[in-house]
Amino acid sequence: MKAVRLHGYGGPEVLIYEDAPVPDLMLGEVIVRVYAVGINPPDWYFREGLKMLPPQWRPQISLPAIPGTDVSGVVEAVAEDVQAFSVGDEVYGMVRFPSFGESRAYAEFVAGPATDFALKPAGIDHVHAAGAPMAALTAWQFLIEQGHDVPNPIQPHRHIPVPLNGKKVLINGAAGGVGHFALQLAKWKGAYVIAAASGKHEALLRELGADEFMDYTKTAAEDVVRDVDLVIDSIGGPATSRFLRTLKRGGALFPIFGLGAVGGDEAETLGVTLSTTQVRSNGLQLAELGRLFDSGTICTVIDSTFSLEDAWKAHERASRGHIQGKIVLTVA
Repeated sequence: MKAVRLHGYGGPEVLIYEDAPVPDLMLGEVIVRVYAVGINPPDWYFREGLKMLPPQWRPQISLPAIPGTDVSGVVEAVAEDVQAFSVGDEVYGMVRFPSFGESRAYAEFVAGPATDFALKPAGIDHVHAAGAPMAALTAWQFLIEQGHDVPNPIQPHRHIPVPLNGKKVLINGAAGGVGHFALQLAKWKGAYVIAAASGKHEALLRELGADEFMDYTKTAAEDVVRDVDLVIDSIGGPATSRFLRTLKRGGALFPIFGLGAVGGDEAETLGVTLSTTQVRSNGLQLAELGRLFDSGTICTVIDSTFSLEDAWKAHERASRGHIQGKIVLTVA
């Protein structure tokens, strides 16, 4: 099969389109003929050698390796112990995340646990389905239901979503992959949403349901917004603590990128919660999301598409930032 592999770490130029072995089918798995691949931040973290992780967290990965987790396609083969899918089913999934180096989605075929997949929503095409899994699951597991009891690697306590009905929610980076799904899920659950992004995204975010829009290039949301119940900071990291001042007592701040997030002591003093989690593969949750796609309650916004052969160009596009929704690779 054709695949994109890296033989060493670095910039987009290390993504090489070449021949690779078709994956073997193991018990509990399906093999999917890939029609489209969604790209996500962990893809370029992996390409760069996972430099953003503490050294003790970096797994040993054998090279060459195929990056990527998110796919949409058609089931090509089914292990004898799998009952949920049949050959020919259209499916989408996030494969084996967070096991870096084992998902291998930038390819014509991918093998993965059947439990990582769900039937593709009938009302959307493979491109829009492939753009959904990681971003939509992240929003779902932060906001609706975590869906697992795996110990939190980033904080000692379990992440617990908060009720959203009637609550005021600020979403920073609302036009990005996770942000635009978080906005739609929050509206579905009855929240009042303030969306913060650059001005060019205003029309899209209002169309997706934002009640208020803030152009962060003109006004910093943390300087003017007050008394919200929840902040979803899709950027996260060390600067996330600036949003603590926007919360009412009893509120919560959820940084999507939790590594390096600071402000726990300040949060305790202010009487608010600072909490994050690690998204994990979950086919059952993708099935629930699929019903929302089919009903038109949520949609995937596509920033741009590239051929699998041009994966390096997709990574170059991602490096320029200001992504509106998701970047997707198409597979012939």
